[in-house]
Amino acid sequence: MLVGIAAAMVVLYGIREVASIAGPIVLALVLVIAVSPVRGRLAARNLPTWLQVTVPFLIVVLVILGMVGVLTIAAAELAALLPTYATQFDRLLVDAQHWATTHGLSNEMINKGLQAFDPGKIVELAQSLLGSAIGVLSAMFLIVVLLLTMSLDAPVTAKILNSGVGTKPRLVTALGVFAHKTRRYLIVSTVFGIIYAALDVVALSLLDVPLPLLWGLLALIANYIPNIGFVIGLLPPAMLALLDGGVQKMLLVIMAYTITNVVTQSFVLPKFLGDAVGLSTTVTFISVIVWTFVLGPLGALLAIPLSLLAQALFIDSDPRAGWAQALVSGKLPGGK
Repeated sequence: MLVGIAAAMVVLYGIREVASIAGPIVLALVLVIAVSPVRGRLAARNLPTWLQVTVPFLIVVLVILGMVGVLTIAAAELAALLPTYATQFDRLLVDAQHWATTHGLSNEMINKGLQAFDPGKIVELAQSLLGSAIGVLSAMFLIVVLLLTMSLDAPVTAKILNSGVGTKPRLVTALGVFAHKTRRYLIVSTVFGIIYAALDVVALSLLDVPLPLLWGLLALIANYIPNIGFVIGLLPPAMLALLDGGVQKMLLVIMAYTITNVVTQSFVLPKFLGDAVGLSTTVTFISVIVWTFVLGPLGALLAIPLSLLAQALFIDSDPRAGWAQALVSGKLPGGK
């Protein structure tokens, strides 16, 4: 066991050193797996091979461009809006100082806190978010090339995997289950993400928060990041609500997001997601932490598919690892 843990640590640190390459490779693999049914339907109709490659490839590229575009626009709009709220920000500081004074805090402590706090850091943060979003564009060329090569090789790769049924049946079956669960995860997350984002857009529109549709799209994208995606999607509209309408409006936004998140993500989604991917809540949370440490923000986005791939390679393909499979899924071998 100790040797296995040590080997895992070496592998994870090695992947971390090449995260700029490993991340796009895994993302391209997941996206190719996601659109593989499209290629299968085109092949079933005996359409030309170039069409079987081009259509799924274009679908994936358009999705990536859309997601990067939304993130870039969100960061740019936030960076552009924050300076216009300078007066409201100063008023909030005065109100906060008055509240703190009336509740027993000394002016000396408040002044030290205000001196340590630089309002310009908020704008710098927004600008850094914009830079990070634009930085994703620098990896687009690598991702597109990987998508193209994987799409070209996908038909042959499927035949090669099927040819290994006689020699490595459990591994071939495990990889097939991995692909199936990955697609189910993406479908379930997308459906519930759309519902969650639509409810957020309605709430933000009723509360008159600026750019509600944009923040709804951001919530949809952040929905693919388990556990912490809710916070990522909430921060920009909550900040704008605070500057636009004060603490009360911010609390209403937080309350609206929390209610929609609890209903869609906490009560309903876990049942469907647990059945779709077969990972326990604890394993899901740990996977986000581990893969974010290894691959950065992209690791958080790919945490579930990466964990499913690791499960397929090291657990599902091993007939002796039934106990580990039950531990990861949180269910006894009998399904209880």
